[in-house]
Amino acid sequence: MWQKTDTTGGPPGRYLVNAAGAPVYLVDPGINGTHHIRPDGTSVVKFAAPKATLMSYIIKGILNRQLPWTLVILGGLIAGVLEMCGIGSLAFAVGLYLPLSSSSPIFIGGAVRWLVDRHLARRFRHANLSTAELIAETDKSPGVLVASGYIAGGAIAGIGIAFMAGALTDFNQRVTDLMTAHNPFFNGPWSDALCLAPFAALVLGLYLAGRLAKGGPLAGDAR
Repeated sequence: MWQKTDTTGGPPGRYLVNAAGAPVYLVDPGINGTHHIRPDGTSVVKFAAPKATLMSYIIKGILNRQLPWTLVILGGLIAGVLEMCGIGSLAFAVGLYLPLSSSSPIFIGGAVRWLVDRHLARRFRHANLSTAELIAETDKSPGVLVASGYIAGGAIAGIGIAFMAGALTDFNQRVTDLMTAHNPFFNGPWSDALCLAPFAALVLGLYLAGRLAKGGPLAGDAR
């Protein structure tokens, strides 16, 4: 194994060497890898991890003393301007480095929370709650627990999918071939409906769970 740190003669990274010690193959990881075609022409699945990539850039920049401070300072100034304008800089920053495939569900989850908060505000309008008490009441909603379960379930499912693609390649390919042959929604113009239908059910379930106010002294005052 040989670690190449510069860009001379090829991309930096780890290389496999032959018996003579000469580097032959670039070691392209399965997560955040850039090469999807092997030298023999076969394809390989790569998994993206944008958040891990961002953290690795920061860590490498600090350890190598090559952190682009100009960009860091510029980002801090932009965050300061956003906060002065009343815009949450954290949400803005997350939307910048995450792709739409990841940020869109976050946006939809925020919209569900906004709808739930409006519903609970109307539900407790006769209780004369302060803003802090209303926020505390909405935070006790079962929707918070359901959303936490969605996050944990998504992480576990991602690990399972990665394991199937890496360790159970033949089984994964058989499932893909079976779905392609017998499931009309797996490929073609209606393939997105296969994932949008359960996603819509999850969003609806989250909204209905969020509408359920947890029992307590404040909830007992609602009409």
